[in-house]
Amino acid sequence: MNLTTENILLIGSILLFISLFAGKTSYKFGVPVLILFLAIGMLAGSEGIGGINYDNPKTAQFIGIIALNFILFSGGFDTDWKTVKPILWHGISLSTLGVLITATTVGVFVWAVTDFTIYEGLLLGSIVSSTDSAAVFSILRSKSIALKGNLRPTLELESGSNDPMAYVLTIVLTGFVVSQDASFLSTIPFLLKQLLIGGVLGFAFGKLGKIIINGIKLDFEGLYIVLIIAIMFFSFSATDFVGGNGFLAVYICAVYLGNHDLIHKKKFIKSFDSFAWLMQIVLFLTLGLLVFPSEILPVIGIGMVISIFLILIARPIGVFSSLIFFKGQKRGKLFISWVGLRGAVPIVFATYPLIAGAEKAHMIFNIVFFISLTSVLIQGSTLSVVAKWLKLTIPESAKQLTQTDIELSDTIKEMLTEMIIPNDCNSVGKQIVELGLPKTTLISIIQRDNKFITMPF
Repeated sequence: MNLTTENILLIGSILLFISLFAGKTSYKFGVPVLILFLAIGMLAGSEGIGGINYDNPKTAQFIGIIALNFILFSGGFDTDWKTVKPILWHGISLSTLGVLITATTVGVFVWAVTDFTIYEGLLLGSIVSSTDSAAVFSILRSKSIALKGNLRPTLELESGSNDPMAYVLTIVLTGFVVSQDASFLSTIPFLLKQLLIGGVLGFAFGKLGKIIINGIKLDFEGLYIVLIIAIMFFSFSATDFVGGNGFLAVYICAVYLGNHDLIHKKKFIKSFDSFAWLMQIVLFLTLGLLVFPSEILPVIGIGMVISIFLILIARPIGVFSSLIFFKGQKRGKLFISWVGLRGAVPIVFATYPLIAGAEKAHMIFNIVFFISLTSVLIQGSTLSVVAKWLKLTIPESAKQLTQTDIELSDTIKEMLTEMIIPNDCNSVGKQIVELGLPKTTLISIIQRDNKFITMPF
């Protein structure tokens, strides 16, 4: 079956239904839901029972970029700066130095045990060097693992901010593989430019986005969601256009916006949580369709060797080396090492050498796919077990609900207080976000000119 403009929505909706129903029961068997999304895509592909012919890396890469924008923005928007601030430099070290060390360690190992050149080995290492934000966010939150100390914000900060480093390394090494006369020294300015411009513009777009969202008055509430999506895409594309790292800009912009008062902020949080899940499903289904299982079978042996080396040696080396100057328990660093989940992001990055026409691009893609599959399956399904084994979980009774976790129930006794605002009050003419009200305040209804305005919760 070929995908056409006439049947793509039908096929897509059927796959979404199957993915949702399959995901509903996946955790009863301890299988991460992301694995099922990949499996459904593979079963629907040209070599599966669906027989859908799909072999378009460029389209898959485009879908991947769109999906990563939503996933990174959702993760950044939901990041609490107060919990991240104490471990900021831990996360930065893990997402830069840790990624570089992991990529180099894996690259040298691949070069030593295969017929890959050193550049091809380092390219493969770069592609799988970062943890996957979609996998980490979804598995940590769906399993509701309560971790001691600052482990959870450290893991979420790392997974949300280390894709830019892996992306830069992938682009650089792809150039080396395709053009052997490139120089390592020439990559340093490129690397610094990507990260510096990405960071600065991400912060700038965050500040500008806040002014626009709170300052503009749109006729329909639903348009504010469209507005923030436009800000997200503009942050990525504008930063990429001037030579910066768009993924980093999107994440920093989202963190800034998520930690400031915005109109309809609760709607943004709920909407982007839905968007992120939709993008994860679409991304994993697309990548599942792109892979040919018959091409995975020949690389299972070497893929398993590299995967085991990455999980047990390269990732711990990267974590312990990048955190060597920070205080922390050995058990915590071991758990961070184990949560080095590889998911859809490495598979998306593996399409870059495919499109560039690198000699061993297809083999690299298949190995990366297998590594991601085993990583999510092995590490993703054992996170809670490893956390308990390392004694890093807190008792269920000690869990604290955050403000966004609490929703008022009909059984809760409530007291409504009516406040009349006189014409000469300083609050007249101001927006709600400018009033400086306590964060626990809920405004349920506003009466103005004999009209009642209800407030969403």
